[in-house]
Amino acid sequence: MAVTSADDAASSPRMINAGSAATRGAFAASEWGGFFITHDPPRPQAWHTYILLPSADLPLLVFHFAQPPLQRSEEWMRERVEELKGRVRTMFSDGSVAEAVTLMDTLERLGVDGHFREEIDSAISRIVHPDESAGFDDLHVVATRSRLLRQHGIWVSTDALDNFRDGMGNFKASLSSDPRALLSLYNAAHMAVPGDGPALDDVINFTRHQLETIVAKGELRSPLAEQVARALDHPLPRFTRLLETMYYVGEYAQEETHDNTLLELARLNSHLMRSLHLRELKALSLWWRDLYDTVNLPYTRDRMVEVYFWSCGMIPEEEHSRARLMFAKTFGLVTFLDDTYDVHATLEECRSFTKAMQRWDDSAVSILPEYLRMLYIKTLSTFKDFENMLKPHEKYRMSYAKKVYQLQAEYYMQEAQWSNDKHQPTFKEHEELSVMSSGLPMLNLVALMGYGAIVTKKVFEWTCAVPDVVRAGAQIGRFLNDISSYKLGEEGRG
Repeated sequence: MAVTSADDAASSPRMINAGSAATRGAFAASEWGGFFITHDPPRPQAWHTYILLPSADLPLLVFHFAQPPLQRSEEWMRERVEELKGRVRTMFSDGSVAEAVTLMDTLERLGVDGHFREEIDSAISRIVHPDESAGFDDLHVVATRSRLLRQHGIWVSTDALDNFRDGMGNFKASLSSDPRALLSLYNAAHMAVPGDGPALDDVINFTRHQLETIVAKGELRSPLAEQVARALDHPLPRFTRLLETMYYVGEYAQEETHDNTLLELARLNSHLMRSLHLRELKALSLWWRDLYDTVNLPYTRDRMVEVYFWSCGMIPEEEHSRARLMFAKTFGLVTFLDDTYDVHATLEECRSFTKAMQRWDDSAVSILPEYLRMLYIKTLSTFKDFENMLKPHEKYRMSYAKKVYQLQAEYYMQEAQWSNDKHQPTFKEHEELSVMSSGLPMLNLVALMGYGAIVTKKVFEWTCAVPDVVRAGAQIGRFLNDISSYKLGEEGRG
């Protein structure tokens, strides 16, 4: 639920009037319908880009799905993947630091780095403390190394960039003829952290100007042209890895220096992940259709496909299917909650539902208005299903998940109270509440509930305390959402 700050509260159209239902939601119906319930993907004889659209004029989601030739079985593909992984592992033992940087970057962008965690950890040690400097006079290598290390939580100085500046401290003019290096530097500069000062801001401004100039001249060829255009819109560190893999698998095949082993592995991995995603999406679509019809709250959003796409971006690894499903189902449930508090329920109905959520007991359904009873029942039963999905030694996790979900209802209640009272919060008040009501801290914890042994009780305690990294992620999500909502509102008024 988006609340308003003191600056714009007076113009907010979303005020809940106690004693009467608020304006009904005006959300468009899902364009997907039962598409993924009945969808049977085609099985062509060649690799290709496979696009799933609910209608010809609605490019909501685009998936890159590589189909292998000869309609191989999944068993054959998995055996082939293991064979190819063995070949790739030998690549880590040979070559220079520059080659290790390139290999690591390629694996991550192809979305297959999860198969080589130990090898990548060893490569990082080599990259952090290189025993030779070969390749470090190459701006592309220097910039890519910096980005990769920072992505893995290792701070590295930007001093190495001084080698590419002239006596006046400006970047050398010769760099303007190297778009690949400029792109790598542009992406690396977006890994800036507090303490870097204005230096990396200057790098972003310089490289962006140079890249835009090159684009305007039409001098770039595919696939670099597409990569530059994409980065200017969304720099690589801020782009969803799932989408980057979708694009890069096809682009890598066009690169003259591509490795056939890596390309085949990436294509097979894309196909296997596609098969998993379609199975999960079918199961979720069936679950959601039953839930949405049973709960019968037509004023709420019907967006399970989009929710699942988000969950894949948050939890991309194949082995974390359970976490992905828990995340998506909870996201779907909290959408009902959000839309009910935000655009439909009276203040008293909000209070009743909040009270019932704190009781977390079937008997509390009696205090709810008739139209909200099934939502409450289904919420409790879904969390019971989650508990049944957990192993005996994992069931302690449910208490954390229930607690953060109960808190979510309290955050929505506070926003409803502010709207009803026409309270104009300060920006600080608005930020404190809306960051938590964004649902991202809650969803982070629910996702952890589905992970394996790597997540301990200590991790849940840490996450429940909403550490800075969780809060920062929620702030970004909330502010981007508010900016988007504002722009949509402006367009609607225009």
